[in-house]
Amino acid sequence: MNLPDLAEFMTWPWEKIAPYYDELRKATLTADSVKGWLADWSRLGEYLHETASRLHVAVTVDTTDEEAHQRFEAFIEGVLPEARKAEQALAKKLVESGLEPEGFCVPLRNMRAEIELFREENLPLQVEEEKLRNAYNQVVGAQTVEWHYKEYTVSQMRPFLQEPDRTVREEAWRLMTERQLRDRGPLTRIWQQMLDLRQQMAANADKPDYRAFRWQQMGRFDYTPDDCRAFHKAIEEVVVPAAAAVLEKRRQRLGLDRLRPWDLNVDPAGRPPLRPFRNVEELKEKSEAIFHHVDPQLGAYYHTMREENLLDLENRKGKAPGGYCTAFPVSKRPFIFMNAVGVHDDVQTMFHESGHAFHVFESLALPYLYHQGNVPMEFAEVASMSMELLASPYLTHDFGGFYTPHEAARARIEHLERSLLFWPYMAVVDAFQHWVYEHPEEAHDPAECDRIWGGLWDRFMPVTDWRGLEDAKVSGWMRKLHIFQYPFYYVEYGLAQLGAVQVWANALEDQQAAVAAYRKALALGGTVTLPELYAAAGAKFAMDAATLRKAVDLMMRVIEELETVAEGGAKGLGLGVQS
Repeated sequence: MNLPDLAEFMTWPWEKIAPYYDELRKATLTADSVKGWLADWSRLGEYLHETASRLHVAVTVDTTDEEAHQRFEAFIEGVLPEARKAEQALAKKLVESGLEPEGFCVPLRNMRAEIELFREENLPLQVEEEKLRNAYNQVVGAQTVEWHYKEYTVSQMRPFLQEPDRTVREEAWRLMTERQLRDRGPLTRIWQQMLDLRQQMAANADKPDYRAFRWQQMGRFDYTPDDCRAFHKAIEEVVVPAAAAVLEKRRQRLGLDRLRPWDLNVDPAGRPPLRPFRNVEELKEKSEAIFHHVDPQLGAYYHTMREENLLDLENRKGKAPGGYCTAFPVSKRPFIFMNAVGVHDDVQTMFHESGHAFHVFESLALPYLYHQGNVPMEFAEVASMSMELLASPYLTHDFGGFYTPHEAARARIEHLERSLLFWPYMAVVDAFQHWVYEHPEEAHDPAECDRIWGGLWDRFMPVTDWRGLEDAKVSGWMRKLHIFQYPFYYVEYGLAQLGAVQVWANALEDQQAAVAAYRKALALGGTVTLPELYAAAGAKFAMDAATLRKAVDLMMRVIEELETVAEGGAKGLGLGVQS
């Protein structure tokens, strides 16, 4: 198949792309021809994937670029729906042929599920949903406040929540929250339209509700909604008491009667916020040094990204919120987007998104990348979250990193504590979405959503005092991007964090072997099942209290040991480095 230069392909309307799909659809499939046919299909799919990725990058790096928005909308309206129909025809052709090429068992399972779910009448609805996602980004991306006579984005205000002066923290928190609350009207309208679209998609596909539709769409073959409820219960039993102990210790160290929302990010010992880097160049340079210590090949991957300008890291006005890594499969490169403002959070985000990027690099050798590189999110997040932990022993200046030993220990404590606190928050987000799509009519009413979110918050996040701040507390669901943009995509983080802690536990015993297993698992792409991917990485795919307790016990023990270093009571390289 002779495809043009990618830059030219990106300008093509569907009419120019369609003949390539027609050629594949008309081809005769035999045991001898299927490999070449799949290679051609994969190549064409990679062209489409990279086009979509690059157009999406363009609208997120500058939400005010009208031309970029027009190109993106032209693609998602004019090309993507037609391509999805053509893809379905090819998938059906392969499934009906009865042929099963080597390494294609899992992709075929996914194709069968997609064929069963596919309805042509959902294509325009998916276009509308994408437009609503874009509208959400534009609303949130435009949120700015005036702070001491200067304009800041809400993201740029985050460092002020780490200030030792409690008055400054409270003022910053209230200013940010009040600005976010002003957008309840437009966000409610977007939310209601999204709910209607999603319910209609489920009905069109003959599914009882959107959750059943989304479960199949996301390829969740290895666990059920009931398993998720069991996971929530395990978190309530095991993690909530540990998280409460962490927060109670924080309250005592801060010398407060009550812990308020603006007290959660400040250093409890009253030390000034960590300032790991002065600019994004320093963030890149030090991250690269750390990755070289984790594994020389991973360091080399990151160096390539720096050299080829595949990192857009600084926060600025008009940039979409959040952070992501996307793949450019034709160029055989990943791209990282984030909003760095100079806090330790940015270092963790850099490690996290780089884990995704390393996953892209490691899976490039798969023969049918478009199909075999489709990794379940529950494992994709193991790649990213494991990297946060695997990189953590190398944070000090000794390794070319960001911190003194005391500062590095403090950063690691913050990371581990926040990881512990994440599980209960994840349970709130996930349980909320189960309720939403079990009760879509009630979820249409933002007041009902507030009531449910508030109740879940009280169940899983009981320590922080929100008296007088109820509006901000119960409307937290509106500030959670995933609930709007990626429904049901959140439990993956909780599952993956449990996998990542197991990978890290292995690294504490043998760093080299643990990283080798990690890389081997990444290289498998999506060619084996979810439990098999976890096993390849040296972990167990689990949602039970016993596995969770083992992970929590390790995290609490390491926090306790690191505290002696952070407080100056011990010297050395820090835990987890093999000398």
